[in-house]
Amino acid sequence: MTDLTAQFHTLLASGEPAILVRVETALGSTPREAGATMIVTRDRTTGTVGGGALELLGIERARAMIAAGESEATLAVPLGPRIGQCCGGHVTLALAAVDAALIAAEEARDRCLAAARPAVLIFGAGHTGQALARALALLPLDVGVVDTRPDALAALPEGVDARALALPEAAVAAAQPGTAFLVMTHDHALDFLIAAQALGRGDAAYVGMIGSATKREKFRRHLREAGTEALIDRLVLPIGGSAVRDKRPEVIAAMTAAELVVTLLGKAEEKMSIALATGTSQCNSELIASVQPKGRHARAS
Repeated sequence: MTDLTAQFHTLLASGEPAILVRVETALGSTPREAGATMIVTRDRTTGTVGGGALELLGIERARAMIAAGESEATLAVPLGPRIGQCCGGHVTLALAAVDAALIAAEEARDRCLAAARPAVLIFGAGHTGQALARALALLPLDVGVVDTRPDALAALPEGVDARALALPEAAVAAAQPGTAFLVMTHDHALDFLIAAQALGRGDAAYVGMIGSATKREKFRRHLREAGTEALIDRLVLPIGGSAVRDKRPEVIAAMTAAELVVTLLGKAEEKMSIALATGTSQCNSELIASVQPKGRHARAS
């Protein structure tokens, strides 16, 4: 259960009327992307669909729905001088009352979004591995951390998949295609083994290793001896780049998280767009059904 659906259940149980406001379409320059959400009650809001006049219009329409007992509406908003915003794009907001049917649809949507999340495996739960796990746990990623030491995994943030494995490289073979691998164990030989296996798969979205130019050269020689030197071209080392020469774990984690956002999240958005467009699986069919009009009331513009 996500934070959003947990809030829905709380609202439904309390009997407090609430409206889910979602960016249904976002064309051109807009403050938020399609899918951004906000919950509106009579006296408070949670989340954001972009702030400013756009958000104020969404809140006013949602509260008018609560007052009138409406279940559904749409609001088409050109982001121009008429509302005092200069984005220049066009947003359509979909508004729906929080009820049992909406919660079921949102839970179906959550399952599909979770299935489309990019997977990230961090090898090593030392200081930098912990910092990176904390940074990535805030993002729409499926994050796992692998270490040989169970005690090192105890402090990982909620939602991170902690795996204590005697042979960490086994997690490389079991990973799904398109996984991002980040290697930062306490042992250089183990780093080399894991990175070589990740690169050797040929389907990783990203393979990165913590270290220096010297470590990269040592790994190149390791690959050369194995007859696979060309794999080095697909390795990111050092992770986080070299523009900021700050070796504090939190700084390395922030820079590496930025790399992963650029590498992974654009692909995830494309994957979800394809899923919505094709509906080729049970999950996709559920998601498409969850966002189509229910027809309980005529939509108001």
